[in-house]
Amino acid sequence: MAKTKPSKTDKQTKKQSKPTTNGHTTETPEELYASALTLVETSQPQEALAQAKKLWLAVQDQPTAAMLPSLNLLGEISVELGEIDEARTYFENAATLDPEGTVEGPLGGGAEKFLWLAQLNEEGGQRSVHWFEKGVNALQREIAALESGQAVGLSEEELLILRVEKKRELAKALCGIVEVYMTDLSWEDDAEARCESLVTQAMTVEDETSPEILQTLASVRLSQERKEDAQAALKRSMAVWEDLEPEDPEVPDFACRISLARLLMEAELESDAMDVLERLVQEDDQSVEAWYLGGWCQHLVAGKIHAERTNGNTNGDVDANGTSKGSSLLRGSRRWLSRSLKLHDSLDYEDERLKQHAEELVQELEATLGPQADGDDGDDSGEEWNGIEDDSDAQDGADDVEMKDS
Repeated sequence: MAKTKPSKTDKQTKKQSKPTTNGHTTETPEELYASALTLVETSQPQEALAQAKKLWLAVQDQPTAAMLPSLNLLGEISVELGEIDEARTYFENAATLDPEGTVEGPLGGGAEKFLWLAQLNEEGGQRSVHWFEKGVNALQREIAALESGQAVGLSEEELLILRVEKKRELAKALCGIVEVYMTDLSWEDDAEARCESLVTQAMTVEDETSPEILQTLASVRLSQERKEDAQAALKRSMAVWEDLEPEDPEVPDFACRISLARLLMEAELESDAMDVLERLVQEDDQSVEAWYLGGWCQHLVAGKIHAERTNGNTNGDVDANGTSKGSSLLRGSRRWLSRSLKLHDSLDYEDERLKQHAEELVQELEATLGPQADGDDGDDSGEEWNGIEDDSDAQDGADDVEMKDS
Protein backbone atom coordinates (compact mmCIF):
# COMPACT_ATOMS: atom_id res chain seq x y z
CA MET A 1 0.00 0.00 0.00
CA ALA A 2 1.34 3.40 -0.91
CA LYS A 3 2.05 5.44 2.19
CA THR A 4 2.62 9.17 2.31
CA LYS A 5 4.58 10.50 5.24
CA PRO A 6 4.24 14.05 6.52
CA SER A 7 7.16 16.26 5.56
CA LYS A 8 9.46 17.84 8.11
CA THR A 9 7.80 21.18 7.40
CA ASP A 10 4.45 19.71 8.36
CA LYS A 11 5.82 18.44 11.63
CA GLN A 12 7.52 21.71 12.48
CA THR A 13 4.39 23.78 11.83
CA LYS A 14 1.99 21.33 13.45
CA LYS A 15 -0.43 22.98 15.82
CA GLN A 16 -0.46 22.00 19.45
CA SER A 17 -3.40 19.99 20.78
CA LYS A 18 -5.94 22.24 22.42
CA PRO A 19 -7.65 21.39 25.71
CA THR A 20 -11.42 21.12 25.61
CA THR A 21 -13.78 22.39 28.26
CA ASN A 22 -13.96 18.98 29.93
CA GLY A 23 -10.21 18.80 30.38
CA HIS A 24 -9.50 16.29 27.58
CA THR A 25 -7.42 17.09 24.51
CA THR A 26 -8.70 17.40 20.95
CA GLU A 27 -6.30 16.12 18.31
CA THR A 28 -5.55 18.41 15.40
CA PRO A 29 -5.88 17.12 11.81
CA GLU A 30 -2.09 16.90 11.59
CA GLU A 31 -1.95 14.75 14.71
CA LEU A 32 -4.81 12.53 13.53
CA TYR A 33 -3.08 12.00 10.18
CA ALA A 34 0.25 11.14 11.84
CA SER A 35 -1.49 8.80 14.29
CA ALA A 36 -3.38 6.96 11.54
CA LEU A 37 -0.21 6.63 9.47
CA THR A 38 1.69 5.19 12.43
CA LEU A 39 -1.06 2.62 12.99
CA VAL A 40 -0.91 1.64 9.31
CA GLU A 41 2.85 1.21 9.48
CA THR A 42 2.55 -0.95 12.59
CA SER A 43 -0.05 -3.25 10.97
CA GLN A 44 -3.08 -2.00 12.88
CA PRO A 45 -5.44 -1.18 9.99
CA GLN A 46 -8.70 -1.25 11.98
CA GLU A 47 -7.38 1.28 14.48
CA ALA A 48 -5.90 3.30 11.62
CA LEU A 49 -9.30 3.40 9.92
CA ALA A 50 -10.92 4.79 13.07
CA GLN A 51 -8.34 7.58 13.25
CA ALA A 52 -8.65 8.32 9.53
CA LYS A 53 -12.44 8.65 9.88
CA LYS A 54 -11.92 11.12 12.74
CA LEU A 55 -9.58 13.03 10.46
CA TRP A 56 -12.19 13.13 7.68
CA LEU A 57 -14.78 14.56 10.07
CA ALA A 58 -12.28 17.19 11.21
CA VAL A 59 -11.42 18.47 7.70
CA GLN A 60 -14.75 18.40 5.85
CA ASP A 61 -15.21 22.17 6.20
CA GLN A 62 -11.61 22.93 5.19
CA PRO A 63 -10.07 23.63 1.76
CA THR A 64 -9.64 20.81 -0.75
CA ALA A 65 -5.91 20.53 -0.03
CA ALA A 66 -6.76 19.59 3.56
CA MET A 67 -9.41 17.02 2.58
CA LEU A 68 -7.42 15.06 0.00
CA PRO A 69 -4.92 13.42 2.40
CA SER A 70 -7.81 12.09 4.47
CA LEU A 71 -9.58 10.57 1.47
CA ASN A 72 -6.39 9.02 0.10
CA LEU A 73 -5.54 7.56 3.48
CA LEU A 74 -9.05 6.17 3.95
CA GLY A 75 -8.82 4.58 0.51
CA GLU A 76 -5.47 2.96 1.16
CA ILE A 77 -6.51 1.60 4.56
CA SER A 78 -9.70 0.20 3.02
CA VAL A 79 -7.63 -1.61 0.38
CA GLU A 80 -5.51 -3.18 3.12
CA LEU A 81 -8.68 -4.31 4.88
CA GLY A 82 -10.07 -5.80 1.67
CA GLU A 83 -12.94 -3.30 1.54
CA ILE A 84 -12.57 -2.61 -2.17
CA ASP A 85 -15.93 -0.91 -2.79
CA GLU A 86 -15.32 1.54 0.05
CA ALA A 87 -11.77 2.18 -1.16
CA ARG A 88 -13.00 2.90 -4.67
CA THR A 89 -15.52 5.39 -3.34
CA TYR A 90 -12.88 7.26 -1.32
CA PHE A 91 -10.54 7.51 -4.31
CA GLU A 92 -13.37 8.60 -6.62
CA ASN A 93 -14.27 11.36 -4.16
CA ALA A 94 -10.62 12.45 -4.11
CA ALA A 95 -10.55 12.47 -7.92
CA THR A 96 -13.72 14.59 -7.98
CA LEU A 97 -12.09 17.14 -5.68
CA ASP A 98 -8.83 17.13 -7.65
CA PRO A 99 -9.63 15.91 -11.19
CA GLU A 100 -6.18 16.58 -12.66
CA GLY A 101 -3.98 16.05 -9.60
CA THR A 102 -2.97 19.70 -9.48
CA VAL A 103 -4.13 20.80 -6.02
CA GLU A 104 -1.16 22.35 -4.24
CA GLY A 105 0.13 21.16 -0.90
CA PRO A 106 2.64 18.54 0.29
CA LEU A 107 -0.12 15.93 0.76
CA GLY A 108 -2.69 17.23 -1.71
CA GLY A 109 -2.92 16.63 -5.45
CA GLY A 110 -0.78 13.81 -6.69
CA ALA A 111 -1.24 10.72 -8.83
CA GLU A 112 -1.96 8.07 -6.20
CA LYS A 113 -5.77 8.26 -6.37
CA PHE A 114 -5.71 7.86 -10.16
CA LEU A 115 -3.33 4.89 -10.02
CA TRP A 116 -5.49 3.19 -7.40
CA LEU A 117 -8.62 3.76 -9.52
CA ALA A 118 -6.83 2.24 -12.52
CA GLN A 119 -6.53 -0.97 -10.52
CA LEU A 120 -9.83 -0.88 -8.63
CA ASN A 121 -12.34 0.23 -11.25
CA GLU A 122 -14.78 -2.48 -12.27
CA GLU A 123 -14.81 -1.83 -16.01
CA GLY A 124 -11.12 -2.44 -16.78
CA GLY A 125 -9.94 -1.93 -20.35
CA GLN A 126 -10.10 1.64 -21.57
CA ARG A 127 -11.35 2.86 -18.18
CA SER A 128 -8.19 1.55 -16.54
CA VAL A 129 -6.10 3.19 -19.26
CA HIS A 130 -7.95 6.46 -18.61
CA TRP A 131 -7.00 6.46 -14.93
CA PHE A 132 -3.44 5.34 -15.58
CA GLU A 133 -2.98 8.17 -18.09
CA LYS A 134 -4.26 10.69 -15.56
CA GLY A 135 -1.70 9.35 -13.10
CA VAL A 136 1.04 9.53 -15.72
CA ASN A 137 0.21 13.18 -16.50
CA ALA A 138 0.21 14.10 -12.81
CA LEU A 139 3.54 12.38 -12.22
CA GLN A 140 5.11 14.05 -15.25
CA ARG A 141 4.09 17.46 -13.89
CA GLU A 142 5.50 16.63 -10.46
CA ILE A 143 8.80 15.44 -11.91
CA ALA A 144 9.07 18.55 -14.08
CA ALA A 145 8.49 20.74 -11.01
CA LEU A 146 11.18 18.89 -9.06
CA GLU A 147 13.69 19.17 -11.89
CA SER A 148 12.99 22.88 -12.47
CA GLY A 149 13.54 23.79 -8.83
CA GLN A 150 9.89 24.69 -8.13
CA ALA A 151 9.73 22.48 -5.04
CA VAL A 152 10.54 24.48 -1.90
CA GLY A 153 11.29 23.53 1.67
CA LEU A 154 13.20 20.35 0.78
CA SER A 155 16.91 19.66 1.11
CA GLU A 156 18.96 18.57 -1.89
CA GLU A 157 18.96 14.99 -0.61
CA GLU A 158 15.19 15.00 -0.09
CA LEU A 159 14.67 16.37 -3.60
CA LEU A 160 16.85 13.60 -5.05
CA ILE A 161 15.00 10.86 -3.16
CA LEU A 162 11.60 12.28 -4.15
CA ARG A 163 12.66 12.55 -7.78
CA VAL A 164 13.79 8.91 -7.84
CA GLU A 165 10.51 7.80 -6.22
CA LYS A 166 8.36 9.77 -8.66
CA LYS A 167 10.26 8.46 -11.68
CA ARG A 168 9.83 4.91 -10.45
CA GLU A 169 6.10 5.50 -9.98
CA LEU A 170 5.89 6.92 -13.51
CA ALA A 171 7.67 3.92 -15.02
CA LYS A 172 5.35 1.55 -13.15
CA ALA A 173 2.27 3.49 -14.29
CA LEU A 174 3.39 3.21 -17.92
CA CYS A 175 3.88 -0.53 -17.42
CA GLY A 176 0.41 -0.68 -15.91
CA ILE A 177 -0.99 0.52 -19.23
CA VAL A 178 1.12 -2.10 -21.01
CA GLU A 179 -0.45 -4.83 -18.91
CA VAL A 180 -3.95 -3.62 -19.80
CA TYR A 181 -3.10 -3.77 -23.50
CA MET A 182 -1.69 -7.26 -23.07
CA THR A 183 -4.86 -8.50 -21.36
CA ASP A 184 -8.17 -6.59 -21.56
CA LEU A 185 -7.30 -4.77 -24.80
CA SER A 186 -5.14 -7.39 -26.50
CA TRP A 187 -7.70 -7.64 -29.33
CA GLU A 188 -7.20 -4.03 -30.42
CA ASP A 189 -5.34 -3.54 -33.71
CA ASP A 190 -2.71 -1.27 -32.20
CA ALA A 191 -2.21 -3.25 -28.96
CA GLU A 192 1.27 -4.54 -29.82
CA ALA A 193 2.44 -1.15 -31.09
CA ARG A 194 1.13 0.55 -27.94
CA CYS A 195 2.89 -1.99 -25.73
CA GLU A 196 6.17 -1.51 -27.55
CA SER A 197 5.95 2.28 -27.36
CA LEU A 198 4.97 2.34 -23.68
CA VAL A 199 7.56 -0.16 -22.49
CA THR A 200 10.26 1.70 -24.43
CA GLN A 201 9.18 4.93 -22.73
CA ALA A 202 9.16 3.23 -19.32
CA MET A 203 12.72 1.99 -19.88
CA THR A 204 13.95 5.57 -20.40
CA VAL A 205 12.25 7.16 -17.37
CA GLU A 206 14.53 6.02 -14.55
CA ASP A 207 18.23 6.64 -14.22
CA GLU A 208 18.60 2.95 -13.35
CA THR A 209 15.81 0.74 -14.66
CA SER A 210 14.01 -1.04 -11.81
CA PRO A 211 13.36 -4.82 -11.80
CA GLU A 212 9.60 -4.41 -12.25
CA ILE A 213 10.08 -2.53 -15.51
CA LEU A 214 12.47 -5.16 -16.84
CA GLN A 215 9.89 -7.81 -16.00
CA THR A 216 7.29 -5.96 -18.06
CA LEU A 217 9.76 -5.76 -20.94
CA ALA A 218 10.28 -9.52 -20.66
CA SER A 219 6.53 -10.11 -20.70
CA VAL A 220 6.19 -8.08 -23.90
CA ARG A 221 9.09 -9.95 -25.51
CA LEU A 222 7.53 -13.30 -24.60
CA SER A 223 4.25 -12.21 -26.20
CA GLN A 224 6.27 -11.41 -29.33
CA GLU A 225 7.93 -14.85 -29.19
CA ARG A 226 11.34 -13.26 -28.68
CA LYS A 227 12.43 -15.70 -25.98
CA GLU A 228 16.13 -14.82 -25.91
CA ASP A 229 15.38 -11.11 -25.46
CA ALA A 230 12.93 -11.99 -22.70
CA GLN A 231 15.54 -14.14 -20.97
CA ALA A 232 18.07 -11.30 -21.12
CA ALA A 233 15.60 -8.86 -19.56
CA LEU A 234 14.75 -11.32 -16.77
CA LYS A 235 18.41 -11.92 -16.02
CA ARG A 236 18.94 -8.16 -15.76
CA SER A 237 15.93 -7.89 -13.47
CA MET A 238 17.25 -10.53 -11.08
CA ALA A 239 20.78 -9.11 -11.09
CA VAL A 240 19.53 -5.91 -9.46
CA TRP A 241 18.51 -7.58 -6.20
CA GLU A 242 19.41 -11.29 -6.01
CA ASP A 243 22.47 -10.69 -3.81
CA LEU A 244 20.68 -8.29 -1.44
CA GLU A 245 19.25 -9.12 1.98
CA PRO A 246 15.46 -9.75 2.03
CA GLU A 247 14.76 -6.55 3.97
CA ASP A 248 16.65 -4.35 1.50
CA PRO A 249 14.21 -1.82 -0.04
CA GLU A 250 15.60 -2.54 -3.51
CA VAL A 251 14.25 -6.10 -3.34
CA PRO A 252 10.90 -6.21 -5.21
CA ASP A 253 7.84 -7.03 -3.16
CA PHE A 254 6.56 -10.60 -2.77
CA ALA A 255 3.85 -10.36 -5.44
CA CYS A 256 6.30 -8.95 -7.96
CA ARG A 257 8.68 -11.87 -7.40
CA ILE A 258 5.82 -14.35 -7.77
CA SER A 259 5.18 -12.79 -11.18
CA LEU A 260 8.90 -13.01 -11.90
CA ALA A 261 8.91 -16.75 -11.15
CA ARG A 262 6.03 -17.26 -13.60
CA LEU A 263 7.86 -15.31 -16.29
CA LEU A 264 11.08 -17.26 -15.70
CA MET A 265 9.18 -20.52 -16.11
CA GLU A 266 7.55 -19.26 -19.31
CA ALA A 267 10.99 -18.23 -20.60
CA GLU A 268 12.34 -21.71 -19.76
CA LEU A 269 14.68 -20.41 -17.06
CA GLU A 270 13.47 -22.98 -14.55
CA SER A 271 16.61 -23.03 -12.41
CA ASP A 272 16.38 -19.27 -11.89
CA ALA A 273 12.67 -19.62 -11.16
CA MET A 274 13.39 -22.17 -8.43
CA ASP A 275 16.05 -19.88 -6.92
CA VAL A 276 13.39 -17.16 -6.65
CA LEU A 277 10.74 -19.53 -5.28
CA GLU A 278 13.02 -21.06 -2.65
CA ARG A 279 13.76 -17.58 -1.39
CA LEU A 280 10.05 -16.76 -1.31
CA VAL A 281 9.05 -19.79 0.76
CA GLN A 282 11.86 -18.99 3.18
CA GLU A 283 10.35 -15.53 3.60
CA ASP A 284 6.75 -16.78 3.80
CA ASP A 285 6.19 -20.51 4.17
CA GLN A 286 2.41 -19.97 4.03
CA SER A 287 2.37 -18.83 0.40
CA VAL A 288 0.09 -21.21 -1.52
CA GLU A 289 1.21 -19.84 -4.89
CA ALA A 290 4.94 -20.06 -4.19
CA TRP A 291 4.71 -23.75 -3.19
CA TYR A 292 2.47 -24.48 -6.19
CA LEU A 293 4.82 -22.79 -8.66
CA GLY A 294 7.82 -24.61 -7.17
CA GLY A 295 6.09 -27.95 -7.63
CA TRP A 296 5.02 -27.14 -11.15
CA CYS A 297 8.50 -25.87 -12.05
CA GLN A 298 10.20 -29.08 -10.91
CA HIS A 299 7.59 -31.07 -12.83
CA LEU A 300 8.47 -29.15 -16.01
CA VAL A 301 12.20 -29.82 -15.58
CA ALA A 302 11.56 -33.51 -14.97
CA GLY A 303 9.49 -33.56 -18.16
CA LYS A 304 12.41 -32.15 -20.13
CA ILE A 305 14.74 -34.80 -18.75
CA HIS A 306 12.25 -37.52 -19.64
CA ALA A 307 11.93 -36.14 -23.19
CA GLU A 308 15.69 -36.16 -23.63
CA ARG A 309 15.91 -39.72 -22.33
CA THR A 310 13.16 -40.79 -24.73
CA ASN A 311 15.22 -39.30 -27.57
CA GLY A 312 18.23 -41.34 -26.49
CA ASN A 313 20.13 -38.58 -24.69
CA THR A 314 21.07 -39.84 -21.22
CA ASN A 315 23.90 -37.36 -20.56
CA GLY A 316 23.35 -35.55 -17.30
CA ASP A 317 20.67 -38.05 -16.26
CA VAL A 318 22.10 -38.37 -12.74
CA ASP A 319 23.61 -35.93 -10.30
CA ALA A 320 27.14 -35.99 -8.86
CA ASN A 321 26.04 -38.45 -6.16
CA GLY A 322 24.62 -40.92 -8.66
CA THR A 323 21.03 -40.06 -7.80
CA SER A 324 18.51 -39.93 -10.61
CA LYS A 325 17.73 -36.29 -11.36
CA GLY A 326 14.36 -37.12 -12.81
CA SER A 327 13.34 -39.12 -9.75
CA SER A 328 14.47 -36.42 -7.35
CA LEU A 329 12.64 -33.74 -9.30
CA LEU A 330 9.41 -35.73 -9.38
CA ARG A 331 9.51 -36.34 -5.64
CA GLY A 332 10.35 -32.68 -5.03
CA SER A 333 7.49 -31.65 -7.29
CA ARG A 334 5.03 -33.82 -5.38
CA ARG A 335 6.25 -32.52 -2.04
CA TRP A 336 5.89 -28.85 -3.05
CA LEU A 337 2.49 -29.40 -4.65
CA SER A 338 1.22 -31.35 -1.65
CA ARG A 339 2.32 -28.54 0.64
CA SER A 340 0.48 -26.05 -1.58
CA LEU A 341 -2.72 -28.12 -1.46
CA LYS A 342 -2.56 -28.43 2.34
CA LEU A 343 -2.18 -24.67 2.67
CA HIS A 344 -4.94 -24.07 0.12
CA ASP A 345 -7.38 -25.98 2.32
CA SER A 346 -6.21 -24.67 5.68
CA LEU A 347 -6.17 -21.03 4.55
CA ASP A 348 -9.40 -21.22 2.50
CA TYR A 349 -7.47 -19.96 -0.51
CA GLU A 350 -9.80 -18.75 -3.26
CA ASP A 351 -7.92 -19.75 -6.43
CA GLU A 352 -9.75 -22.93 -7.47
CA ARG A 353 -7.97 -23.16 -10.83
CA LEU A 354 -4.64 -23.36 -9.02
CA LYS A 355 -5.99 -26.13 -6.79
CA GLN A 356 -7.38 -28.08 -9.72
CA HIS A 357 -4.08 -27.93 -11.62
CA ALA A 358 -2.08 -28.90 -8.53
CA GLU A 359 -4.36 -31.89 -7.94
CA GLU A 360 -4.01 -33.00 -11.57
CA LEU A 361 -0.22 -32.84 -11.30
CA VAL A 362 -0.20 -34.78 -8.03
CA GLN A 363 -2.42 -37.49 -9.55
CA GLU A 364 0.00 -37.77 -12.47
CA LEU A 365 2.91 -38.04 -10.04
CA GLU A 366 1.11 -40.71 -8.01
CA ALA A 367 0.75 -42.78 -11.17
CA THR A 368 4.48 -42.42 -11.83
CA LEU A 369 5.96 -42.68 -8.35
CA GLY A 370 3.33 -44.69 -6.53
CA PRO A 371 1.59 -43.66 -3.29
CA GLN A 372 3.29 -41.12 -1.07
CA ALA A 373 5.27 -42.52 1.81
CA ASP A 374 5.16 -41.10 5.32
CA GLY A 375 7.36 -38.01 5.52
CA ASP A 376 6.87 -37.20 1.83
CA ASP A 377 3.51 -35.50 2.13
CA GLY A 378 4.36 -31.84 1.88
CA ASP A 379 6.16 -31.25 5.17
CA ASP A 380 9.71 -30.01 5.45
CA SER A 381 11.37 -33.44 5.43
CA GLY A 382 12.99 -35.20 2.49
CA GLU A 383 15.14 -33.91 -0.32
CA GLU A 384 15.15 -30.26 -1.25
CA TRP A 385 15.73 -28.60 -4.60
CA ASN A 386 19.46 -28.66 -5.35
CA GLY A 387 19.43 -26.91 -8.68
CA ILE A 388 20.11 -28.25 -12.14
CA GLU A 389 23.68 -29.42 -12.54
CA ASP A 390 25.72 -29.10 -15.70
CA ASP A 391 26.17 -32.25 -17.75
CA SER A 392 29.90 -32.22 -16.96
CA ASP A 393 29.12 -32.74 -13.27
CA ALA A 394 26.89 -35.75 -13.81
CA GLN A 395 27.77 -39.43 -13.57
CA ASP A 396 26.36 -42.03 -15.92
CA GLY A 397 24.93 -45.40 -15.09
CA ALA A 398 22.28 -44.74 -12.42
CA ASP A 399 18.75 -46.00 -12.84
CA ASP A 400 16.00 -43.51 -13.50
CA VAL A 401 12.32 -43.51 -12.64
CA GLU A 402 10.53 -43.42 -15.97
CA MET A 403 7.74 -40.92 -16.41
CA LYS A 404 4.72 -42.51 -18.03
CA ASP A 405 3.73 -41.07 -21.39
CA SER A 406 0.67 -38.88 -21.15
